[in-house]
Amino acid sequence: MLWQLVTAGTGFFSPSQLPPPGDVVSALGELLRRGELWTHLRASGSRVLVGYLAGTAAALTLGSLVGLSVVVRRLLAPTIAAFRTVPSLAWVPLLLLWFGIDETPKILMVAIGAFFPVYTTTASALSHVDAQLVEVGRAYGRRGASLLATVMLPAAAPELVNGLRLGLANAWLFVVAAELIASSKGLGFLLLDSQNTGRTDVMLLAIVLLAALGKLSDAILGAVEKRLVRRRS
Repeated sequence: MLWQLVTAGTGFFSPSQLPPPGDVVSALGELLRRGELWTHLRASGSRVLVGYLAGTAAALTLGSLVGLSVVVRRLLAPTIAAFRTVPSLAWVPLLLLWFGIDETPKILMVAIGAFFPVYTTTASALSHVDAQLVEVGRAYGRRGASLLATVMLPAAAPELVNGLRLGLANAWLFVVAAELIASSKGLGFLLLDSQNTGRTDVMLLAIVLLAALGKLSDAILGAVEKRLVRRRS
């Protein structure tokens, strides 16, 4: 409603700067008729899915090692913390140099984005699991991977799911960064292409779609988190 009011002859923005919602809906219909929208959605969605799963798997593995072992923490944690501070766009030229302009660098960008929030949360959550709970698990013969799977991961589950949600949000940020620079399809490419062609309505549509997809995926993980909390309580 506010968007419509701002664009309804108030003079704050010209139509080329901020098209009304009706123009954005028309742009949606146009892309649907041409069959382009599904191409962009499928490209970004598949990159996020594959990159997120890869980054999450690596983060859970390494985060578990760092959270459980003092030796591994001292050896690896400072280096990982240093890489964590590298801005997302700084990875793009290096990945393009190593892997070219096909799907690999884009998926790796997403994996990098998903990795650090999940890794940090996993390592922190596992290192702060109640020591008495761990001792009870050991008293019942749990050691190593068995202790991790049956005692520590369930105890840290709500924090881990929160890390997965942060990683997923980061994955969407990183896929846009990758597609803005080296892509011929995807929502990030749609943003850049609409800027170059002066299609502000398409640009706003891409932003709305990114927000909707990010919210939808976060809501799914949020529902999982609530279910875990209810089971613990």
